[in-house]
Amino acid sequence: QVQLVESGGGLVQAGGSLRLSCAASGRTFSYDMGWFRQAPGKSREFVATISWSSTTTYYADSVKGRFTISRDNAKNTVYLQMNSLKPEDTAVYYCAILIRINPPPIASGSWGQGTQVTVSS
Repeated sequence: QVQLVESGGGLVQAGGSLRLSCAASGRTFSYDMGWFRQAPGKSREFVATISWSSTTTYYADSVKGRFTISRDNAKNTVYLQMNSLKPEDTAVYYCAILIRINPPPIASGSWGQGTQVTVSS
């Protein structure tokens, strides 16, 4: 079973940047992967997904042009580069293994503990 550990969150001012990492351990890392987020009082939502070969990516409209998902399979790690952050990006960010990459993506159900991102205005 693959375990996922997210890191890189923090407090940043609006307009700033953060880079999140998701390290996977366990079985081989040949999965499509995704980033999701959950703000207080809201449902978890799709942010970005990436195929195992990195050839296909999808982004939620709310982050398109500001966030970039990438991966390094040699390091079993998926990244989310977040630029031009807005207060509405404040949420706990989670990575997940996907069973469907095409929007709306479907996660396998195995989640990490998440990493908090707080954007101040």
